[in-house]
Amino acid sequence: MTIPEFQQRKREGKKLIVVTAYDALFTRILEQAGIDTILVGDSLGIVVQGKPNTLSVTMDDMLYHTKLVAGAAQKALVIGDMPFMSYQASTEEAVRNAGRFLQAGAAAVKLEGGETMVDRVKTMTAVGIPVMGHLGMTPQSVHSLGGYKVQGKAKDQASALLDDAKALEAAGAFAIVLEAMPAGLAKRITEAVSIPTIGIGAGPHCDGQVLVLYDLLGLFDDFVPKFVKPYAHLKADALQALRRYKEEVEQGKFPSDSESYH
Repeated sequence: MTIPEFQQRKREGKKLIVVTAYDALFTRILEQAGIDTILVGDSLGIVVQGKPNTLSVTMDDMLYHTKLVAGAAQKALVIGDMPFMSYQASTEEAVRNAGRFLQAGAAAVKLEGGETMVDRVKTMTAVGIPVMGHLGMTPQSVHSLGGYKVQGKAKDQASALLDDAKALEAAGAFAIVLEAMPAGLAKRITEAVSIPTIGIGAGPHCDGQVLVLYDLLGLFDDFVPKFVKPYAHLKADALQALRRYKEEVEQGKFPSDSESYH
């Protein structure tokens, strides 16, 4: 998957499938399943590092996991998620950090924000760094938004988000993530821009969907947003397996003769 192929999917009316991944093992599994776009999300702060939000995730954290994913990916488009304060302070710092993602193996970066990020997006794309935008519920703004809440319900908010999407497209973004907003608004935005929209809690009308891998597999259940659909329950399977292992070791059943060398 390349950036032009990614954008062509919208013109062809073919849905884009995006999943997060943070390591080589899951990257290989995703590719075997036919997933052709992988986001190395700063959500790793919550599902991997156990933090209450994504704000403490650093560039070093993101570059490490991006290298793991990019090193294992054979065909997938790898997008690196720019962490909090890696691009907000200045355009120069944003471009420098975005370039580090490409040096780590990513093909593109994602950042949060609309019109306020236009100068960053323009400069990055001008030097050959593909940028994916992110609107709606932007996790790095969790405190100013008052928590993880649906955005764009009010008419003025909806209008502002539509303007943000158009501004990102004009600045050169190749796609936009739409998170936690009314399905009708996501539909309006999707129809108003020529670049793909990727929904997460934004209804069925987006050009594609993204889910956090650990949510999709039922591994993370500390909190499950309304928009998450677990397609497996691997936490329950893991607990069962670990309890059986503990029991067999305690009872002397493991290792048996077949697991021993002679």
